[in-house]
Amino acid sequence: MDLYPAVDIRGGSAVRLKQGDFDRQSEYGDPVALATRFADAGAPWLHVVDLDAARSGRPVNRPTVLAIAAAVGVPVETGGGVRSEGDIEELLDGGISRVILGTAALEDPGLAHRAAARFPGRVALGLDYRQGTDGRAEVAIRGWEEGSGRTVSDVLGELGDVELAAVIVTAIDRDGMLSGPDLDGLRAVLQRTVLPVIASGGVGSVADIEALAGLVVRVEAPETAGGRGERRLGGVIAGRALVDGRMTVAEGVEACGRSV
Repeated sequence: MDLYPAVDIRGGSAVRLKQGDFDRQSEYGDPVALATRFADAGAPWLHVVDLDAARSGRPVNRPTVLAIAAAVGVPVETGGGVRSEGDIEELLDGGISRVILGTAALEDPGLAHRAAARFPGRVALGLDYRQGTDGRAEVAIRGWEEGSGRTVSDVLGELGDVELAAVIVTAIDRDGMLSGPDLDGLRAVLQRTVLPVIASGGVGSVADIEALAGLVVRVEAPETAGGRGERRLGGVIAGRALVDGRMTVAEGVEACGRSV
């Protein structure tokens, strides 16, 4: 399992939101400096999001995103405001390693199919959800400000045949709250898809990462694989826990190799 330190950008600054609420924001200065700090500390990946673009569809922070890719020596995945194949091409040509489709994939599943075929191994799906009182995990769109009317399971079923690089699953209600990840929700995702799954939302400590590293789901496997197989997470995104000093990048990377 890999650690993905998060750099969220709004108005040209690195920020962290609580539960995706743009009125509950903490600022952390220059995004390029923060990304470089994470990379220099040993992060194997960086997770960069243009929050302004996620809301509006206008990639106002794209120059900063590309500046991060140019400044660090580790692969960068990015999302927020990616609405077309042209957006994906611009980001990949600019040094980004993996592009995340969110709203656009839900509104135009054909885009996900075309992009995955055109850029194999370099397009991921972002599923950001809120848990309703009825227990449904509804996927949010447009910077988490609107509900899609579809559950995580619905979307995974609709896009299950797309050869994506990964599925990035964010528990919005836990994001930025340091309250621990949604282990039950992640188990359900691992059972629903064969794609690599990256967990996001709620990580507040080394213990949380250890719990994610130890998350194992047993699923039915093809006959050639012996009937049953194991599924584990491919990565975890951490933001506030790192910038607030609750753990270091080195501690997070080490914990990704443990299980509890």
